[in-house]
Amino acid sequence: MSVTVQRSDVRPTFSIGDVVEVKPAEEILAGLDERGELGSLPFMPEMLQFCGRRFVVDKIAFKTCDTATWTGLRRLTDTVHLAGVRCDGQGHGGCQAGCLVFWKTAWLTLVSGPAEDGPPEVSARSRSSSHGAAPSSGCSGCTRERLTEVAHGACRPRETASDEHVYSCQATELTRAAPVGIPLWDLTQYVQDVRTGNAPPGQVLRGIAVGAFNRMQDLTRQRLPERFRIRGGERYPFIRGTADRTPVESLGLQPGEWVRVKSLEEIRATLNSDNLNRGMSFDREMIRYCGRTAQVLRRVERIIDESTGRMQTMKTPCIVLADVACTADYHRSCPRSVYAYWREIWLERVPASLTASRAAGDNS
Repeated sequence: MSVTVQRSDVRPTFSIGDVVEVKPAEEILAGLDERGELGSLPFMPEMLQFCGRRFVVDKIAFKTCDTATWTGLRRLTDTVHLAGVRCDGQGHGGCQAGCLVFWKTAWLTLVSGPAEDGPPEVSARSRSSSHGAAPSSGCSGCTRERLTEVAHGACRPRETASDEHVYSCQATELTRAAPVGIPLWDLTQYVQDVRTGNAPPGQVLRGIAVGAFNRMQDLTRQRLPERFRIRGGERYPFIRGTADRTPVESLGLQPGEWVRVKSLEEIRATLNSDNLNRGMSFDREMIRYCGRTAQVLRRVERIIDESTGRMQTMKTPCIVLADVACTADYHRSCPRSVYAYWREIWLERVPASLTASRAAGDNS
């Protein structure tokens, strides 16, 4: 990788596969504003534990899905994702969303040598992390204590005078950090997908075709009688739930257990016509995992609503599976890798004998 520096304030551009080191906390804090942000992107308390550690650049975050206001893809600059580095929610009331963290290139340094061994999410839990308990610096930028205040909504307007926390994080502030939308017909994004290595050409071309078809489907639903629509104007891939009243099932799954994702036909029977089960969507990106086996990473009961900043407690907890995330096949190769949320009724336990066989095969 070549780095061209024309002025002292020009930041290096990283490539996928580069090993980078997160700069010391005090150096990063000195470059933040009073909201703990750089370019309107928050540096969160959960990110302090990664300072001084080395990771691999996994994706170039030049664009991202807007999951707060659902306006489509939005443009970012000087931002990357590091392999496996996700928020553990400890600075935000124990939010269990596990979002992939956004990193400004100004917070990273290109280094030689290997990155850390093991998944950062696991190694982070094994460390003693104060999330801001260390002494704050006397810098003119931001302090560790201020990061915590902002995370707990110090800079967010409150709609009511209640004591309810209104949290602030990278996800809730994403529309400010990425104010410009990227329309479907902006061809430069697809060139960048391939040039950065975020997605292979085949996936990009398929995404363009699917995006154009789905846009046509949206228009036909708005303007044409149903008899003239293809599959009623449904978006591809076609799912369409069949349940009048969506059922619920509790398996009591716990981290470490192995499960198999049910077939699409079995899952369709648990969805209503909007592809919802008890208010939770079965996203098209989840179809690729049907029939596959995966390990339970955790149960999810509390997540922050990205549009309001309020903590939501799920009436029916859902499951996150290890290494099962959105690959953006139908979302224009967004590199954000959001975890898929699974209702337990969409999963089935793998018998203990098969789990033992799998473990033996992995160790052989």
